[in-house]
Amino acid sequence: MFQFIESIKVEDQELFLLEFHQKRVNETFSHFGKEGSIDLAKIFKDLEHDEDGLYKLRLVYDLDKKFRTMMMPYAIPEIQDFQLVENNSYDYSFKFEDRKELEKMKTKSKAEEIIIVKNNHITDTSFSNILFQKGKDWFTPSTYLLNGVQRQYLLKKKKIKEAEITLQNIKEFSHFQLINAMNDFDDMFIYPIHKISNLPRNNDYLDM
Repeated sequence: MFQFIESIKVEDQELFLLEFHQKRVNETFSHFGKEGSIDLAKIFKDLEHDEDGLYKLRLVYDLDKKFRTMMMPYAIPEIQDFQLVENNSYDYSFKFEDRKELEKMKTKSKAEEIIIVKNNHITDTSFSNILFQKGKDWFTPSTYLLNGVQRQYLLKKKKIKEAEITLQNIKEFSHFQLINAMNDFDDMFIYPIHKISNLPRNNDYLDM
């Protein structure tokens, strides 16, 4: 049976973006024809987590409503280099626990982190959505693999905009940053576009 994962930010005993996480879990059960769902707020309450600081609540669950949890201290990673990796068939519409294909892509790359290109379009990294800066505005690819909770939240708050970002126009952007449930939209880790080691030399191909 499929297993799914939610990684939820917990800071000073407070759950973040709970509404968006619960919505995604509910939609997963519904998509696979299952009635009901699991209650993330209750699961967290039952953990009796009473420590301050930044933590990641890792929840793995299946469609029979069985789940396991792990609460881990968290620090936002700083990544040294990125590489564009093409994969035109990869699908990650739901947050599956199985990440073998993602890990395989990372292993084949020559960088610490990958940015997945699908049908010439920029999608996500192996663990996050991505934002690109042009002038003072930030844009997220309309061709995401997974519509992450932070991405949904920032779009709802109109802090970012959607755009078609491709191999042809990626160099029009000056900087980028990674966002997910644990990584907020901020100025802490903004990377210049040249941190992507194999930006296309022209409009036709990746410099692999």
